Amino acid sequence: MSKREKLFETASVEWLLRVGCLAVLVYWSLLLVQPFLTIIVWSIVLAVALYPIFDWARTRLRLPRALAAFLITVMSLSIVLGPATWLAVSLVGSVRWIVDQLNSGAIAVPRPSPAIKDWPLIGDAVFQFWDLASTNLGAALVELGPQLKPLGPTVLGAAGSAGINTLQFIVAVVISGFLFVPGPSLVDYFKTLSDRIATRRGEEFVDLAGATIRNLARGVIGLSILQALLAGLGFIVAGVPAAGLFSFLALVFGIVQIGAWVVILPVMVWSWLTMSTEPALLFTIYLIPVSLLDNLLRPFVLAHGLKTPMLVILVGVVGGIIAHGMSGLFIGPVVLAIGWELLRAWTREELDEA
Repeated sequence: MSKREKLFETASVEWLLRVGCLAVLVYWSLLLVQPFLTIIVWSIVLAVALYPIFDWARTRLRLPRALAAFLITVMSLSIVLGPATWLAVSLVGSVRWIVDQLNSGAIAVPRPSPAIKDWPLIGDAVFQFWDLASTNLGAALVELGPQLKPLGPTVLGAAGSAGINTLQFIVAVVISGFLFVPGPSLVDYFKTLSDRIATRRGEEFVDLAGATIRNLARGVIGLSILQALLAGLGFIVAGVPAAGLFSFLALVFGIVQIGAWVVILPVMVWSWLTMSTEPALLFTIYLIPVSLLDNLLRPFVLAHGLKTPMLVILVGVVGGIIAHGMSGLFIGPVVLAIGWELLRAWTREELDEA
């Protein structure tokens, strides 16, 4: 073996040892960081989303940086501990009300139409189950139990982690307050790191990720939370049964871009069937602008040229809930949307070069 071949072999072994040590270090670091990963992601998302407010308070109101960060943190905690807590408590109360109604037999199911038997493949089975539910709802639920049993652990796990997720979110809000002051330095660091990973366009990718977070936080998640809270307030004042559950569904449908109108419209129809004319009219007048709130405000808060597909957000919501519980309802679409926008920008660059 020549001297050059020996040097090449030695260099290869040293390179493999370096890569192996680096891989072990990265893997070990990920294991240590994994329990705090949700809090870290929440902190970064909140800091990026709320930084324009911090910058406005610092430049326009001429507040000291520490005071501006403290006020924004207190405001965020007030939102979490106020309306969000009310929504969670109302949701629990709605579920309890539904269980009580089922146990007392107050919920009645109308008899099915004979025409359902003519449906292909599933008509006869649907008719028999519906007919059983109209005469004995408890027996129908018992019959449906084996099919719903696999969902039980998932639902119980999500409910059990609700308190932990709320505590994690509160800690993330506090940590995000400490990220406002060193924010520009951290952004420069991430841009330098991105240039090492994705040469030529690392800085652009960091800016795109920040724009995606801000637009989703303001134009999708923020508006959906506001719309759900306003709708829930109207539901409670009007005495709508299971108001918390309907508010939560309005929030979910708003985030996945289907629209809260899917929930609000049936409630308006219910009001005309159960209320007198004047209360139903006032309730409808209140709910119409609430149902159109996202369509009216989204063009003003959502930046142009950034259109994440509804399917990406839907997958992010469902996958986030499965992976991280209720906090994944917000983390999932943000993380997946960032990945989608970065992937689209990278593939667009490759196509332009080709």
